[in-house]
Amino acid sequence: MTPELTALSFAAILQIAQIALYAVLANLQVGVKYSLGARDEPRHLSGIAARAQRAMNNHFESLLLFAIGCAVISISEKTSVATSVAAWTYVTARVLYVPAYCFGWTPWRTIFWSIGLGAVTVLLIGAVV
Repeated sequence: MTPELTALSFAAILQIAQIALYAVLANLQVGVKYSLGARDEPRHLSGIAARAQRAMNNHFESLLLFAIGCAVISISEKTSVATSVAAWTYVTARVLYVPAYCFGWTPWRTIFWSIGLGAVTVLLIGAVV
């Protein structure tokens, strides 16, 4: 397996961890009875639960572009030191993004997001060059 696909696997595991974090925090806020029910009446999360949900959703959006970059790099056999470093930089930035978002670390959340986007850009450019 290429380093980029290994990094993609870790990014997917991070997504699962974020889903679990969000679920726990949301359940603590709205209660298990509501979570297990039909949820006909919407509940709005606040605080850390809402931030965990937004961080999770942001990773879903980002993960798609990262997966495309990793897949194209690996399938086209264009893996390099630069693309491997970019893939692991993305994973590291996304891991750091979660607490930065959940705890409101300004400006770190934006910095980590930007580093992740830059890493994805390196992957995608590496795939077409």
